[in-house]
Amino acid sequence: MTISIFGHTNPDTDSVSSAIALSDLLNQLGLDTIPYVLGNISKESNYVLDYFKLSRPSYLPDVKVQVRDLQYDFSNGISPKNSILSTYNHMKANALETVGVVDHEDKLLGIISMKDIAMGVIEGEYYHLQTSLQNLINDLDGRVLYSNREFVDGKVSVMAYYYETDEDHLGEDDIIIVGDRYHIIEYAISCKVQLIIITGGKEIPQKYIDLAKENGVTMILVPKDTYFISKIINMSNFTSQIMRKNNIIQFTESEYLEEVKEELHHSHFRNYPVTDSQNKFLGFINRKHIMNPTKKKVILVDHNEYSQSAEGLEESEILAIVDHHKIGDISTSIPINFRNRPVGSTCTIVYWMYREYNVEIPFKIAGALLSGILSDTLLFKSPTTTDMDKKAANKLNEILNLNIDDFAMDMFKFGTSLEGQTIPEIFHKDFKEFHLDTYKTGISQVFTLDIDHVFNKKDEFMTYIQDIHKRKEYDITLVLITDILKEGSYLLYQSKHHSIISSAFDVSTEQGAFAEGIVSRKKQVIPKLLDTIQLIK
Repeated sequence: MTISIFGHTNPDTDSVSSAIALSDLLNQLGLDTIPYVLGNISKESNYVLDYFKLSRPSYLPDVKVQVRDLQYDFSNGISPKNSILSTYNHMKANALETVGVVDHEDKLLGIISMKDIAMGVIEGEYYHLQTSLQNLINDLDGRVLYSNREFVDGKVSVMAYYYETDEDHLGEDDIIIVGDRYHIIEYAISCKVQLIIITGGKEIPQKYIDLAKENGVTMILVPKDTYFISKIINMSNFTSQIMRKNNIIQFTESEYLEEVKEELHHSHFRNYPVTDSQNKFLGFINRKHIMNPTKKKVILVDHNEYSQSAEGLEESEILAIVDHHKIGDISTSIPINFRNRPVGSTCTIVYWMYREYNVEIPFKIAGALLSGILSDTLLFKSPTTTDMDKKAANKLNEILNLNIDDFAMDMFKFGTSLEGQTIPEIFHKDFKEFHLDTYKTGISQVFTLDIDHVFNKKDEFMTYIQDIHKRKEYDITLVLITDILKEGSYLLYQSKHHSIISSAFDVSTEQGAFAEGIVSRKKQVIPKLLDTIQLIK
C-alpha cells in the first residue's frame, strides 16, 4: 500500500519541503510514498516550488478508512446477454453468492444472487424464450443445422408427443422442441417458425435442412431428449431477465467506513456492489469486510498533534513521525520510528537522514530542503536555529551554489506579501491550536515585511480575533505579526486574563505592542505563555 507523507494543516515551506524530500528519500530506499498537503500552499512555498521546478503535492482531505481500503471481494462482472444457466455455472464453479451484471464498459446494470436464479426459474415466464442462438448452442450442447438469426424471442412449444399438429398453434413467433417427428418438423418449417430444436441427437434427412433454408427457419440439433430440454430451456434465457436492477444498495469506493456501517445496520442483504465514481463495477462488500479494515499508512512531518493533522488520523496507521516541535498528543498502538530533534527546521532532520542512509540528494530536493531551513530559521535569526541547521544549509548550498542571503530575502518578500488576502486568510495561513495547561489557546503567526498592511486594518483584525475567540471558546487568542528585519513581533490578542500577554512578553497591554526578539512560536511564545499561566493559577 502506498504511504502518504504530509505536514500540518497550515502547510508552510518547512512542512511542504520536508514532505517532498522525505518522500524522495524513502522512495530511493525502495518504499512507495507520495507527499501531500493538508491545506492551501503558501505564497512562499509556491515561490520555492516554482524556483526549483518541483511538482506541487496534491491536497489530501483526510485519511479516514474508505471502501477502497477494505479488502472487499474484487470480481469481474458478467454480461446481461449471458444465459441464466451459464451464470449459474459460473457462480457455482467460483463459489460466488452474488455477481454483478455489467455493460460493455463494465458499468453496473444490476446484480444476481443464487436466490434470484432460483426464484427466476420458478416464477419466470416458463414458456417464453429470449436469448441468443449461441447461448442455446452452449447450454444445450447443440449443433446448428441451419441458421439465419443471432437471437430468438418467442413462445416455446413442446411438440414431440403430438401425432397431428393443430395448425392454429404455429407461427413466426414460435420456438418448437421436437424429436425426430418429421411430419411435425416439415409442418413447422412451412409455418416459418423462428426456431426448431430437434432433440435426441439423431441425424435428420438433408431434405429437411434444405427445406428450412428455403423458408428461413433456424434449426439446431441437440443430444439430450425432449424431456430434459423442456426442463432446461428456460435457463437459456438472458440473465438480464432475472437480474435485480431497482433499489440496489451500492457503495462507491470513495465512501467512508462509517457511512457503510450505518447503511448495513439498516439493511438485510448479504452482499453490496462496489463501484467507482463512474459506476464501473469493482466487486462486492459484506459485513465481514468491515470487521478488520486495512488502514491508510501515513508518515507525519513537522507536527505531532491531532489538532494540526489530517482528519481521521486516528483511523490511520502512523508509521513514523519526523518533527522538531514539542511532543504532542498523538499516540500509537505499536512502536514507531519517531525522530524529534531540537533544531530549527524539519528539513534539517531530513537532510541528516539522507546522510545517514548515504543517499544522494537531487538538485531540486536540495533546493526544497534549503528553503525549508531558511524559512523556519528566518535566515538563521530565529532562536530555534542550531549548528545542525547551519551545517545542513551550507552542505545543501554546495549542491545549489546560491547567494543564500539574496535568495532568502527574495523568498521572504514574495511569501510575506499580504496584498489581495482577506483578514481570515491572513489569520489562518499559519494558525495552530494548543492546550497550554488548562488554557485552550489559538496562535496565528504572520511573517511579513509589510507591517503597515496589518496596522492599516488593525480594527478589522481585532474584530475578527474577538469573533474567533468567542466562537472557538479560546482562553487565549493571539496573533503574532513577525517582522523579519526587526527580529520581533507585534501582538494582537484576546485573553481570559488581560495581563497574561503583557506579563508573558514584558510589553504594555496596548494592542499591537512590539515584543522585541520574539520570533518563534514554538521556542519562545509557547514556553513564555506556559510559565505565565502557571504563575497566575
